[in-house]
Amino acid sequence: MGFVGSLLGIIGFAIGIPVGLLLGFFLFIYAEPADVKDPIVRPLDEFDTSSLLDILPEIPLWVKHPDYDRIDWLNRMISYMWPYLNKAISGIIRNTTEPVFATYTDTFQIKSVEFKSISLGTLPPTFHGIKVHETNENELVFEPAVRWAGNPNVTLVFQLLSLEITLQLVDIQIFAAPRIVLKPLVPTFPCFGSIVVSLMEKPHVDFGLNFLGGDIMAIPSLYQYIQDTIRRRVASLYLWPQTFEIQILAGSVGTMKKPVGILQVKVVRALNLLKMDLLGTSDPYVKLSLSGDRLPSKKTSIKMKNLNPEWNEDFKLTVKDPQCQVLQLHVYDWEKVGTHDKLGMQVVPLRLLSPHQTKGLTLNLVKNMNPNDPQNKKSRGKLEVELTFKPFREDNERFSGPLNRNGIKINTVGKASEDVPLHRVGLLVVLLQGAEDVEGKHHSNPYALVNFGGEQKKTKLIKKTRDPCWNEEFQFVLEQAPLKEKIHIEVMSKRTGFCLHRKESLGHVDINLDDIVYNGRINEKYNLINSRNGVIHVEIRWRVI
Repeated sequence: MGFVGSLLGIIGFAIGIPVGLLLGFFLFIYAEPADVKDPIVRPLDEFDTSSLLDILPEIPLWVKHPDYDRIDWLNRMISYMWPYLNKAISGIIRNTTEPVFATYTDTFQIKSVEFKSISLGTLPPTFHGIKVHETNENELVFEPAVRWAGNPNVTLVFQLLSLEITLQLVDIQIFAAPRIVLKPLVPTFPCFGSIVVSLMEKPHVDFGLNFLGGDIMAIPSLYQYIQDTIRRRVASLYLWPQTFEIQILAGSVGTMKKPVGILQVKVVRALNLLKMDLLGTSDPYVKLSLSGDRLPSKKTSIKMKNLNPEWNEDFKLTVKDPQCQVLQLHVYDWEKVGTHDKLGMQVVPLRLLSPHQTKGLTLNLVKNMNPNDPQNKKSRGKLEVELTFKPFREDNERFSGPLNRNGIKINTVGKASEDVPLHRVGLLVVLLQGAEDVEGKHHSNPYALVNFGGEQKKTKLIKKTRDPCWNEEFQFVLEQAPLKEKIHIEVMSKRTGFCLHRKESLGHVDINLDDIVYNGRINEKYNLINSRNGVIHVEIRWRVI
Protein backbone atom coordinates (compact mmCIF):
# COMPACT_ATOMS: atom_id res chain seq x y z
CA MET A 1 0.00 0.00 0.00
CA GLY A 2 2.84 2.39 0.77
CA PHE A 3 4.32 1.86 -2.67
CA VAL A 4 0.96 2.29 -4.38
CA GLY A 5 0.25 5.49 -2.41
CA SER A 6 3.61 6.98 -3.34
CA LEU A 7 3.06 6.05 -6.99
CA LEU A 8 -0.37 7.66 -7.04
CA GLY A 9 1.07 10.79 -5.37
CA ILE A 10 3.73 11.10 -8.06
CA ILE A 11 1.15 10.59 -10.82
CA GLY A 12 -1.18 13.18 -9.22
CA PHE A 13 1.63 15.71 -8.92
CA ALA A 14 2.67 15.14 -12.54
CA ILE A 15 -0.90 15.63 -13.75
CA GLY A 16 -1.81 18.49 -11.37
CA ILE A 17 1.05 20.79 -12.39
CA PRO A 18 0.22 21.01 -16.13
CA VAL A 19 -3.53 21.14 -15.42
CA GLY A 20 -3.00 24.00 -12.96
CA LEU A 21 -0.82 25.87 -15.42
CA LEU A 22 -3.42 25.40 -18.14
CA LEU A 23 -6.22 26.73 -15.92
CA GLY A 24 -4.03 29.65 -14.84
CA PHE A 25 -3.31 30.42 -18.48
CA PHE A 26 -7.01 30.70 -19.32
CA LEU A 27 -8.12 32.43 -16.13
CA PHE A 28 -5.10 34.71 -15.59
CA ILE A 29 -3.68 35.49 -19.02
CA TYR A 30 -6.79 35.79 -21.19
CA ALA A 31 -8.16 39.04 -19.80
CA GLU A 32 -7.82 42.53 -21.23
CA PRO A 33 -6.60 45.42 -19.04
CA ALA A 34 -9.65 47.10 -17.63
CA ASP A 35 -10.00 50.84 -17.15
CA VAL A 36 -9.43 52.01 -13.60
CA LYS A 37 -12.68 52.76 -11.78
CA ASP A 38 -13.20 55.19 -8.94
CA PRO A 39 -13.67 53.51 -5.54
CA ILE A 40 -16.99 53.65 -3.73
CA VAL A 41 -16.93 56.10 -0.82
CA ARG A 42 -19.35 55.51 2.08
CA PRO A 43 -20.10 57.78 5.07
CA LEU A 44 -19.17 56.55 8.54
CA ASP A 45 -22.76 56.28 9.75
CA GLU A 46 -23.34 53.40 7.32
CA PHE A 47 -20.68 51.20 8.96
CA ASP A 48 -21.45 48.68 11.70
CA THR A 49 -19.38 48.25 14.87
CA SER A 50 -17.00 45.64 13.48
CA SER A 51 -16.37 47.68 10.34
CA LEU A 52 -15.60 50.77 12.41
CA LEU A 53 -13.07 48.80 14.47
CA ASP A 54 -11.38 47.73 11.24
CA ILE A 55 -10.84 51.34 10.14
CA LEU A 56 -9.51 52.62 13.49
CA PRO A 57 -5.93 52.58 12.16
CA GLU A 58 -7.08 54.96 9.43
CA ILE A 59 -8.12 57.65 11.89
CA PRO A 60 -6.01 60.80 11.27
CA LEU A 61 -3.07 61.42 13.58
CA TRP A 62 -4.43 64.82 14.60
CA VAL A 63 -7.26 62.94 16.36
CA LYS A 64 -4.98 60.52 18.22
CA HIS A 65 -1.94 62.75 18.91
CA PRO A 66 -2.27 66.27 20.34
CA ASP A 67 1.09 67.35 18.90
CA TYR A 68 -0.18 66.86 15.34
CA ASP A 69 -2.10 69.71 13.73
CA ARG A 70 -5.12 69.34 11.48
CA ILE A 71 -4.49 70.77 8.02
CA ASP A 72 -7.74 70.39 6.12
CA TRP A 73 -6.96 73.62 4.29
CA LEU A 74 -3.94 71.97 2.65
CA ASN A 75 -5.96 68.92 1.63
CA ARG A 76 -8.61 71.18 0.10
CA MET A 77 -5.96 73.13 -1.78
CA ILE A 78 -4.38 69.95 -3.15
CA SER A 79 -7.82 68.63 -4.09
CA TYR A 80 -8.56 71.75 -6.15
CA MET A 81 -5.14 71.67 -7.77
CA TRP A 82 -4.95 67.91 -8.32
CA PRO A 83 -6.16 67.86 -11.97
CA TYR A 84 -3.38 70.28 -12.85
CA LEU A 85 -0.82 68.60 -10.60
CA ASN A 86 -1.75 65.28 -12.20
CA LYS A 87 -0.95 66.55 -15.68
CA ALA A 88 2.22 68.32 -14.56
CA ILE A 89 3.62 65.37 -12.58
CA SER A 90 2.66 62.92 -15.32
CA GLY A 91 4.52 65.06 -17.86
CA ILE A 92 7.60 65.19 -15.63
CA ILE A 93 7.52 61.40 -15.22
CA ARG A 94 7.19 60.90 -18.96
CA ASN A 95 10.01 63.30 -19.84
CA THR A 96 12.28 61.88 -17.14
CA THR A 97 11.79 58.18 -17.87
CA GLU A 98 11.72 58.17 -21.66
CA PRO A 99 15.50 58.82 -21.94
CA VAL A 100 16.02 56.00 -19.44
CA PHE A 101 13.84 53.68 -21.51
CA ALA A 102 15.86 54.59 -24.59
CA THR A 103 19.00 53.13 -22.98
CA TYR A 104 17.31 49.73 -22.80
CA THR A 105 16.23 49.74 -26.44
CA ASP A 106 17.92 46.95 -28.43
CA THR A 107 19.02 45.48 -25.08
CA PHE A 108 17.57 42.14 -23.89
CA GLN A 109 15.85 41.96 -27.30
CA ILE A 110 13.64 44.96 -26.39
CA LYS A 111 12.75 46.99 -29.49
CA SER A 112 10.81 49.77 -27.76
CA VAL A 113 9.35 50.86 -24.44
CA GLU A 114 6.73 53.58 -24.32
CA PHE A 115 3.81 54.83 -22.27
CA LYS A 116 0.43 53.92 -23.63
CA SER A 117 -1.22 56.01 -20.91
CA ILE A 118 -0.02 57.81 -17.81
CA SER A 119 -2.31 59.34 -15.23
CA LEU A 120 -2.21 59.59 -11.44
CA GLY A 121 -5.98 59.23 -11.27
CA THR A 122 -8.64 61.37 -9.69
CA LEU A 123 -7.78 60.81 -6.02
CA PRO A 124 -5.11 63.14 -4.58
CA PRO A 125 -2.89 62.28 -1.59
CA THR A 126 -4.11 63.46 1.80
CA PHE A 127 -2.27 64.76 4.85
CA HIS A 128 -3.60 63.18 8.05
CA GLY A 129 -1.78 65.70 10.23
CA ILE A 130 1.46 67.57 10.54
CA LYS A 131 3.88 68.07 13.42
CA VAL A 132 6.30 71.02 13.55
CA HIS A 133 9.46 70.77 15.66
CA GLU A 134 11.06 73.70 17.41
CA THR A 135 14.86 73.65 17.31
CA ASN A 136 17.70 76.08 17.92
CA GLU A 137 19.05 75.44 14.44
CA ASN A 138 18.59 77.78 11.52
CA GLU A 139 16.02 75.50 9.93
CA LEU A 140 12.36 74.48 9.80
CA VAL A 141 11.54 70.86 10.66
CA PHE A 142 8.09 69.30 10.17
CA GLU A 143 6.68 65.79 9.84
CA PRO A 144 3.53 65.29 7.77
CA ALA A 145 1.58 62.02 7.75
CA VAL A 146 0.94 61.33 4.05
CA ARG A 147 -1.47 58.77 2.67
CA TRP A 148 -2.38 58.15 -0.91
CA ALA A 149 -4.98 55.57 -1.87
CA GLY A 150 -4.97 56.45 -5.54
CA ASN A 151 -6.41 55.11 -8.76
CA PRO A 152 -3.59 55.76 -11.22
CA ASN A 153 -3.58 54.36 -14.71
CA VAL A 154 0.00 53.95 -15.88
CA THR A 155 0.37 51.59 -18.82
CA LEU A 156 3.70 50.61 -20.36
CA VAL A 157 3.99 48.79 -23.68
CA PHE A 158 7.10 46.66 -24.34
CA GLN A 159 7.94 45.54 -27.86
CA LEU A 160 9.88 42.33 -27.25
CA LEU A 161 10.92 40.76 -30.56
CA SER A 162 7.56 40.34 -32.31
CA LEU A 163 5.55 40.31 -29.08
CA GLU A 164 3.79 43.32 -27.56
CA ILE A 165 3.61 43.10 -23.77
CA THR A 166 1.46 45.45 -21.71
CA LEU A 167 2.24 46.30 -18.08
CA GLN A 168 -0.34 48.35 -16.15
CA LEU A 169 0.03 49.93 -12.69
CA VAL A 170 -3.28 50.34 -10.82
CA ASP A 171 -4.75 50.76 -7.34
CA ILE A 172 -1.75 52.16 -5.51
CA GLN A 173 -1.61 52.74 -1.74
CA ILE A 174 1.25 54.61 -0.09
CA PHE A 175 1.45 55.43 3.63
CA ALA A 176 4.56 57.36 4.67
CA ALA A 177 5.79 59.48 7.59
CA PRO A 178 8.56 61.69 6.20
CA ARG A 179 10.59 64.31 8.04
CA ILE A 180 11.13 67.42 5.92
CA VAL A 181 13.81 69.94 6.84
CA LEU A 182 14.12 73.34 5.15
CA LYS A 183 17.63 74.66 5.79
CA PRO A 184 19.34 76.97 6.05
CA LEU A 185 16.81 79.78 6.32
CA VAL A 186 18.04 82.76 4.29
CA PRO A 187 16.68 86.23 3.42
CA THR A 188 16.39 85.29 -0.27
CA PHE A 189 13.20 83.87 -1.80
CA PRO A 190 12.11 81.09 -1.26
CA CYS A 191 13.88 81.71 2.09
CA PHE A 192 15.57 78.31 2.43
CA GLY A 193 18.66 76.87 0.77
CA SER A 194 17.75 73.19 0.48
CA ILE A 195 15.11 70.55 1.26
CA VAL A 196 16.23 67.49 3.22
CA VAL A 197 13.81 64.53 3.35
CA SER A 198 14.06 61.33 5.37
CA LEU A 199 11.55 58.66 6.38
CA MET A 200 10.91 58.13 10.07
CA GLU A 201 9.59 54.59 9.52
CA LYS A 202 9.41 52.11 6.67
CA PRO A 203 6.69 53.13 4.21
CA HIS A 204 3.73 50.98 3.28
CA VAL A 205 3.46 50.53 -0.49
CA ASP A 206 0.80 48.43 -2.18
CA PHE A 207 -0.27 48.35 -5.79
CA GLY A 208 -1.72 46.22 -8.53
CA LEU A 209 0.33 45.24 -11.56
CA ASN A 210 -1.54 43.87 -14.55
CA PHE A 211 0.71 41.81 -16.78
CA LEU A 212 -0.71 40.28 -19.96
CA GLY A 213 -4.17 40.92 -18.61
CA GLY A 214 -3.80 39.50 -15.09
CA ASP A 215 -2.75 41.01 -11.76
CA ILE A 216 0.59 39.35 -11.00
CA MET A 217 0.51 40.90 -7.53
CA ALA A 218 -2.23 38.40 -6.71
CA ILE A 219 0.42 35.67 -6.61
CA PRO A 220 1.16 35.43 -2.84
CA SER A 221 4.87 34.59 -2.95
CA LEU A 222 5.64 37.15 -5.66
CA TYR A 223 3.58 39.81 -3.89
CA GLN A 224 5.47 39.31 -0.61
CA TYR A 225 8.83 39.32 -2.40
CA ILE A 226 8.11 42.60 -4.21
CA GLN A 227 6.78 44.20 -1.03
CA ASP A 228 9.87 43.25 0.98
CA THR A 229 12.21 44.34 -1.82
CA ILE A 230 10.60 47.76 -2.11
CA ARG A 231 10.58 48.33 1.66
CA ARG A 232 14.23 47.30 2.03
CA ARG A 233 15.33 49.37 -0.94
CA VAL A 234 13.50 52.51 0.15
CA ALA A 235 14.61 52.07 3.77
CA SER A 236 18.27 51.70 2.77
CA LEU A 237 18.12 54.98 0.84
CA TYR A 238 15.83 57.25 2.82
CA LEU A 239 15.09 55.78 6.28
CA TRP A 240 16.44 58.11 8.99
CA PRO A 241 19.34 58.87 9.44
CA GLN A 242 19.68 58.47 5.66
CA THR A 243 18.49 61.61 3.87
CA PHE A 244 17.70 62.85 0.39
CA GLU A 245 18.71 66.48 -0.21
CA ILE A 246 17.44 68.81 -2.92
CA GLN A 247 19.43 72.00 -3.44
CA ILE A 248 17.24 75.05 -3.98
CA LEU A 249 19.65 77.98 -3.79
CA ALA A 250 23.26 78.00 -4.90
CA GLY A 251 25.90 78.99 -2.37
CA SER A 252 26.45 82.34 -4.08
CA VAL A 253 22.75 83.17 -4.05
CA GLY A 254 21.85 83.03 -0.42
CA THR A 255 23.18 80.10 1.53
CA MET A 256 26.02 80.56 3.98
CA LYS A 257 28.94 78.24 3.38
CA LYS A 258 30.80 77.07 6.43
CA PRO A 259 34.60 77.37 6.71
CA VAL A 260 36.47 74.28 5.55
CA GLY A 261 40.04 75.26 6.38
CA ILE A 262 42.65 77.94 6.97
CA LEU A 263 45.02 79.43 4.41
CA GLN A 264 48.36 80.34 5.94
CA VAL A 265 50.03 83.12 3.95
CA LYS A 266 53.59 84.28 4.46
CA VAL A 267 54.40 87.51 2.64
CA VAL A 268 58.16 87.19 2.17
CA ARG A 269 59.39 90.11 0.09
CA ALA A 270 58.89 92.25 -3.00
CA LEU A 271 61.44 93.04 -5.70
CA ASN A 272 61.87 96.00 -8.07
CA LEU A 273 58.69 97.86 -7.19
CA LEU A 274 57.63 101.00 -9.04
CA LYS A 275 59.00 104.37 -7.94
CA MET A 276 56.05 106.51 -6.86
CA ASP A 277 57.64 109.24 -4.68
CA LEU A 278 59.48 112.31 -5.94
CA LEU A 279 62.74 111.03 -4.48
CA GLY A 280 62.52 107.80 -6.51
CA THR A 281 61.26 105.48 -3.77
CA SER A 282 58.00 104.04 -2.45
CA ASP A 283 56.48 103.17 0.91
CA PRO A 284 54.97 99.74 0.12
CA TYR A 285 52.60 97.49 2.04
CA VAL A 286 50.48 94.51 1.00
CA LYS A 287 46.74 93.93 1.43
CA LEU A 288 45.52 90.35 1.15
CA SER A 289 42.04 88.84 1.15
CA LEU A 290 40.02 85.94 -0.25
CA SER A 291 37.38 86.39 -2.92
CA GLY A 292 33.82 86.11 -1.65
CA ASP A 293 34.90 86.97 1.90
CA ARG A 294 33.26 89.89 3.67
CA LEU A 295 35.92 90.08 6.35
CA PRO A 296 38.32 93.06 6.33
CA SER A 297 41.52 92.62 4.36
CA LYS A 298 44.76 91.76 6.17
CA LYS A 299 47.65 94.24 5.90
CA THR A 300 51.39 93.97 6.26
CA SER A 301 53.48 96.64 7.89
CA ILE A 302 54.66 99.63 5.84
CA LYS A 303 58.28 99.63 4.67
CA MET A 304 59.32 103.24 4.26
CA LYS A 305 61.39 104.27 1.21
CA ASN A 306 62.10 100.79 -0.03
CA LEU A 307 61.70 99.27 -3.50
CA ASN A 308 62.83 95.81 -2.35
CA PRO A 309 61.06 95.42 1.01
CA GLU A 310 61.22 92.28 3.15
CA TRP A 311 58.27 91.53 5.43
CA ASN A 312 58.36 87.82 6.42
CA GLU A 313 54.94 88.32 8.01
CA ASP A 314 52.38 85.52 8.52
CA PHE A 315 48.62 85.75 8.07
CA LYS A 316 45.75 83.29 8.42
CA LEU A 317 42.62 83.49 6.24
CA THR A 318 39.46 81.42 6.52
CA VAL A 319 38.65 79.31 3.45
CA LYS A 320 35.07 78.39 2.55
CA ASP A 321 35.42 77.09 -1.03
CA PRO A 322 38.94 76.01 -2.02
CA GLN A 323 37.81 75.10 -5.53
CA CYS A 324 36.44 78.55 -6.38
CA GLN A 325 38.10 81.09 -4.09
CA VAL A 326 41.27 82.98 -5.02
CA LEU A 327 43.81 84.81 -2.89
CA GLN A 328 43.93 88.50 -3.83
CA LEU A 329 47.22 90.35 -3.24
CA HIS A 330 47.41 94.12 -3.71
CA VAL A 331 50.60 96.15 -3.21
CA TYR A 332 50.12 99.85 -2.33
CA ASP A 333 52.34 102.85 -1.83
CA TRP A 334 51.40 104.43 1.48
CA GLU A 335 50.60 108.14 1.45
CA LYS A 336 50.26 110.31 4.52
CA VAL A 337 47.64 112.47 2.81
CA GLY A 338 45.20 111.35 0.14
CA THR A 339 44.60 107.94 -1.39
CA HIS A 340 47.29 105.30 -1.51
CA ASP A 341 48.76 104.57 -4.94
CA LYS A 342 48.41 101.08 -6.33
CA LEU A 343 51.75 99.51 -7.25
CA GLY A 344 50.39 96.22 -8.57
CA MET A 345 48.35 93.13 -7.85
CA GLN A 346 48.10 89.40 -8.47
CA VAL A 347 45.73 86.54 -7.63
CA VAL A 348 46.34 82.88 -6.76
CA PRO A 349 43.54 80.29 -7.23
CA LEU A 350 43.35 78.06 -4.16
CA ARG A 351 42.66 75.00 -6.30
CA LEU A 352 46.36 75.06 -7.22
CA LEU A 353 47.32 74.25 -3.63
CA SER A 354 47.61 70.75 -2.18
CA PRO A 355 46.46 70.35 1.44
CA HIS A 356 49.20 70.64 4.07
CA GLN A 357 51.89 71.33 1.44
CA THR A 358 53.67 74.69 1.50
CA LYS A 359 54.04 76.26 -1.92
CA GLY A 360 56.42 79.13 -2.61
CA LEU A 361 55.44 81.49 -5.43
CA THR A 362 57.11 84.43 -7.11
CA LEU A 363 54.34 86.51 -8.68
CA ASN A 364 54.73 89.08 -11.43
CA LEU A 365 52.69 92.12 -10.41
CA VAL A 366 50.19 93.57 -12.91
CA LYS A 367 47.92 96.59 -12.90
CA ASN A 368 44.68 94.59 -13.15
CA MET A 369 43.41 91.18 -14.22
CA ASN A 370 42.42 92.30 -17.73
CA PRO A 371 44.78 90.39 -20.05
CA ASN A 372 44.09 92.83 -22.92
CA ASP A 373 45.16 95.92 -20.98
CA PRO A 374 48.44 97.16 -22.56
CA GLN A 375 49.56 98.57 -19.19
CA ASN A 376 49.93 95.03 -17.89
CA LYS A 377 52.96 94.62 -20.14
CA LYS A 378 54.84 97.17 -18.02
CA SER A 379 57.10 95.66 -15.37
CA ARG A 380 55.77 96.40 -11.88
CA GLY A 381 58.06 94.15 -9.86
CA LYS A 382 57.62 90.79 -8.18
CA LEU A 383 56.08 89.55 -4.96
CA GLU A 384 57.24 86.42 -3.13
CA VAL A 385 54.77 84.51 -0.95
CA GLU A 386 54.48 81.11 0.70
CA LEU A 387 51.03 79.50 0.88
CA THR A 388 49.76 76.52 2.88
CA PHE A 389 46.15 75.34 2.85
CA LYS A 390 45.22 73.34 5.95
CA PRO A 391 41.69 71.87 5.91
CA PHE A 392 39.85 71.32 9.17
CA ARG A 393 39.65 67.91 10.75
CA GLU A 394 36.43 65.98 10.25
CA ASP A 395 33.64 66.86 12.65
CA ASN A 396 33.61 63.39 14.16
CA GLU A 397 37.28 63.67 15.10
CA ARG A 398 36.57 65.84 18.10
CA PHE A 399 38.76 65.42 21.12
CA SER A 400 37.34 64.48 24.44
CA GLY A 401 38.46 62.94 27.68
CA PRO A 402 41.06 63.94 30.28
CA LEU A 403 44.24 65.83 29.41
CA ASN A 404 47.76 65.20 30.54
CA ARG A 405 50.06 67.96 31.73
CA ASN A 406 51.11 68.67 28.14
CA GLY A 407 47.54 69.44 27.13
CA ILE A 408 47.10 66.26 25.06
CA LYS A 409 44.11 63.92 25.18
CA ILE A 410 44.51 60.66 27.10
CA ASN A 411 42.75 57.62 25.65
CA THR A 412 40.85 54.93 27.53
CA VAL A 413 43.95 53.00 28.50
CA GLY A 414 45.62 56.08 29.95
CA LYS A 415 47.98 56.83 27.05
CA ALA A 416 48.15 60.18 25.31
CA SER A 417 46.48 60.29 21.91
CA GLU A 418 48.99 61.35 19.28
CA ASP A 419 46.53 62.47 16.59
CA VAL A 420 44.70 65.30 18.38
CA PRO A 421 46.96 67.71 20.34
CA LEU A 422 45.21 70.73 21.75
CA HIS A 423 48.04 73.10 20.84
CA ARG A 424 46.88 73.43 17.25
CA VAL A 425 45.72 76.35 15.12
CA GLY A 426 41.94 76.52 14.95
CA LEU A 427 38.98 78.70 14.11
CA LEU A 428 36.39 79.88 16.61
CA VAL A 429 33.16 80.74 14.75
CA VAL A 430 30.50 82.74 16.64
CA LEU A 431 27.08 83.02 15.02
CA LEU A 432 24.63 85.41 16.67
CA GLN A 433 21.18 84.32 15.53
CA GLY A 434 19.13 86.88 17.46
CA ALA A 435 17.58 87.80 20.78
CA GLU A 436 14.14 87.79 22.40
CA ASP A 437 12.40 90.11 24.87
CA VAL A 438 15.22 92.64 25.13
CA GLU A 439 14.00 96.08 26.16
CA GLY A 440 15.76 99.24 27.27
CA LYS A 441 14.49 101.86 29.67
CA HIS A 442 14.75 104.67 27.12
CA HIS A 443 14.97 103.02 23.68
CA SER A 444 15.10 99.55 22.07
CA ASN A 445 17.41 99.63 19.06
CA PRO A 446 19.43 96.50 19.82
CA TYR A 447 22.80 95.40 18.52
CA ALA A 448 25.32 92.96 19.99
CA LEU A 449 28.99 93.23 20.90
CA VAL A 450 31.25 90.16 20.89
CA ASN A 451 34.43 90.50 22.96
CA PHE A 452 37.11 87.84 22.87
CA GLY A 453 40.91 87.85 22.98
CA GLY A 454 41.16 91.62 22.99
CA GLU A 455 39.01 91.91 19.84
CA GLN A 456 35.53 93.39 19.67
CA LYS A 457 33.07 92.69 16.88
CA LYS A 458 29.68 94.28 16.38
CA THR A 459 26.41 93.27 14.72
CA LYS A 460 24.14 95.59 12.79
CA LEU A 461 21.67 97.77 14.70
CA ILE A 462 17.97 96.97 14.31
CA LYS A 463 15.58 99.79 15.12
CA LYS A 464 12.54 99.64 17.38
CA THR A 465 12.31 95.95 18.18
CA ARG A 466 12.49 93.68 21.20
CA ASP A 467 13.21 90.57 19.12
CA PRO A 468 16.13 91.37 16.83
CA CYS A 469 17.33 88.83 14.24
CA TRP A 470 20.97 89.46 13.33
CA ASN A 471 22.13 86.14 11.89
CA GLU A 472 25.73 87.44 11.73
CA GLU A 473 28.90 85.37 11.93
CA PHE A 474 32.24 86.36 13.45
CA GLN A 475 35.51 84.44 13.26
CA PHE A 476 38.58 84.29 15.49
CA VAL A 477 41.70 82.47 14.30
CA LEU A 478 43.54 81.09 17.34
CA GLU A 479 46.94 79.48 17.77
CA GLN A 480 45.57 76.90 20.23
CA ALA A 481 42.33 75.69 21.78
CA PRO A 482 40.65 78.33 24.00
CA LEU A 483 40.59 76.22 27.15
CA LYS A 484 39.53 77.96 30.38
CA GLU A 485 38.57 81.07 28.41
CA LYS A 486 35.26 82.88 28.14
CA ILE A 487 33.60 84.91 25.45
CA HIS A 488 31.62 87.99 26.48
CA ILE A 489 28.52 88.94 24.52
CA GLU A 490 26.53 92.05 25.38
CA VAL A 491 23.33 93.37 23.87
CA MET A 492 23.30 97.14 23.58
CA SER A 493 20.81 99.77 22.47
CA LYS A 494 21.71 103.05 20.81
CA ARG A 495 19.57 106.10 20.23
CA THR A 496 18.63 106.93 16.64
CA GLY A 497 17.27 110.44 17.26
CA PHE A 498 17.56 113.08 19.94
CA CYS A 499 17.87 111.40 23.33
CA LEU A 500 19.75 112.24 26.51
CA HIS A 501 20.66 108.59 27.08
CA ARG A 502 22.80 107.74 24.07
CA LYS A 503 23.62 104.07 24.87
CA GLU A 504 22.45 101.52 27.37
CA SER A 505 23.03 97.84 28.05
CA LEU A 506 20.16 95.39 27.57
CA GLY A 507 21.98 92.45 29.18
CA HIS A 508 25.05 90.31 28.73
CA VAL A 509 26.28 86.74 28.99
CA ASP A 510 29.69 85.09 29.52
CA ILE A 511 30.08 81.70 27.79
CA ASN A 512 32.71 79.24 28.95
CA LEU A 513 34.50 77.74 25.93
CA ASP A 514 35.67 74.46 27.49
CA ASP A 515 32.60 72.51 26.36
CA ILE A 516 32.92 73.92 22.85
CA VAL A 517 36.53 72.79 22.62
CA TYR A 518 35.65 69.21 23.58
CA ASN A 519 32.32 68.91 21.74
CA GLY A 520 33.14 71.04 18.72
CA ARG A 521 29.86 72.98 18.75
CA ILE A 522 27.08 74.43 20.87
CA ASN A 523 23.77 75.95 19.81
CA GLU A 524 21.92 77.36 22.80
CA LYS A 525 19.69 80.13 24.04
CA TYR A 526 21.09 81.97 27.07
CA ASN A 527 19.28 84.13 29.59
CA LEU A 528 20.85 87.57 29.60
CA ILE A 529 22.29 88.85 32.87
CA ASN A 530 20.85 92.19 34.03
CA SER A 531 17.82 91.70 31.81
CA ARG A 532 14.31 90.93 32.99
CA ASN A 533 13.33 88.37 30.33
CA GLY A 534 15.96 88.76 27.66
CA VAL A 535 17.32 85.71 25.83
CA ILE A 536 20.08 85.54 23.22
CA HIS A 537 20.53 82.73 20.68
CA VAL A 538 24.19 81.87 20.04
CA GLU A 539 25.89 79.16 17.99
CA ILE A 540 29.64 78.64 18.49
CA ARG A 541 31.87 76.19 16.61
CA TRP A 542 35.50 75.25 17.17
CA ARG A 543 37.39 73.68 14.28
CA VAL A 544 41.03 72.63 14.19
CA ILE A 545 43.36 71.96 11.28
